[in-house]
Amino acid sequence: MVGKLKQNLLLVCLVLSSVTVFYLGQHAMECHHRMEAQNQLAQPEPPRATARASLKANASLAYHKDMPLIFIGGVPRSGTTLMRAMLDAHPDIRCGEETRVIPRILAVKQMWARSSKEKLRLDEAGVTDEVLDSAMQAFLLEIIVKHGEPAPFLCNKDPFALKSLTYLARIFPNAKFLLMVRDGRASVHSMISRKVTIAGFDLSSYRDCLTKWNRAIEIMYNQCLEAGLDRCMMVHYEQLVLHPERWMRTLLKFLHIPWHPAVLHHEDLIGKAGGVSLSKVERSTDQVIKPVNVEALSKWVGKIPSDVLQDMPVIAPMLGKLGYDPYANPPNYGKPDQKVLENTRRVKHHVYLLTQFDVWSLKYWRSEIEDPVALGIQK
Repeated sequence: MVGKLKQNLLLVCLVLSSVTVFYLGQHAMECHHRMEAQNQLAQPEPPRATARASLKANASLAYHKDMPLIFIGGVPRSGTTLMRAMLDAHPDIRCGEETRVIPRILAVKQMWARSSKEKLRLDEAGVTDEVLDSAMQAFLLEIIVKHGEPAPFLCNKDPFALKSLTYLARIFPNAKFLLMVRDGRASVHSMISRKVTIAGFDLSSYRDCLTKWNRAIEIMYNQCLEAGLDRCMMVHYEQLVLHPERWMRTLLKFLHIPWHPAVLHHEDLIGKAGGVSLSKVERSTDQVIKPVNVEALSKWVGKIPSDVLQDMPVIAPMLGKLGYDPYANPPNYGKPDQKVLENTRRVKHHVYLLTQFDVWSLKYWRSEIEDPVALGIQK
């Protein structure tokens, strides 16, 4: 009797389980069909049709040391962010924000190379130059490729990475380099007035900052010359903002990348799919959200102490080597294109469109946010 009761209970449980599974299956099918119908009714706006979007949709990018990488560098506050934003506007190029880790790991590698004792220890451990180079290639490629969306041409913008230009040129044989050059007086004034902390620069002293600027740009300038005109191109910030189309056409030709007019209107593509991605915590963000203009060219005039101006050729001899007159105050950088004049008028009168991202960035860097740390960021 008990055995028969158990059989009946098992039979009932089996029937209930079958009914439950059937019901859940039917319910799942109905939900699937309803979701498909809703998706068809509300299709999202398609992203900008770019090679980047196509790569992202179809496949991950295969990457290797022989890729035609682009490295943008220079002393901070020399236009590196503007340069990479203009390139980012090109549908076939992705630069992205500063990684910050790339110049640091390159500096560590340089430190090992300079120490004969450390090199001996590494060699004894089997960590030869070949092993390190292979590891560096893999590490740098992983960061450059994975920190943004895929694209036919990838670039990295970490200003001081070009202090290792010679090394980068060796481990990435098809890479090209863009060295941003700016009047050191303008770069230093921008650092000091905007309180941009840079390791080793004393922001309370124009003399110290100009001395450090001179040393840093000299290192990168010499390595750019060593790499050769076919690998490294110097771009003067002043000429880029005065004549953007002329310089962007020259630059894209140097990179062997087809011309695209979007590079002249990077501000229109900020925050858009396949466009320009900006960091809310990079100091240059509140400036590159504007169209190319000449507002910042001569802001340093009248701000540098007279004793520093008097000693300028001695403090910063690289000014003359780069084509700047160390005594000119104010300097004559040239006459801007008509379109740049129009952009500058719009910027002065705030007649340009701001995205929600732009508004947030402007508020942040003008210290209008009460508690930025609460947002998970720090100045």
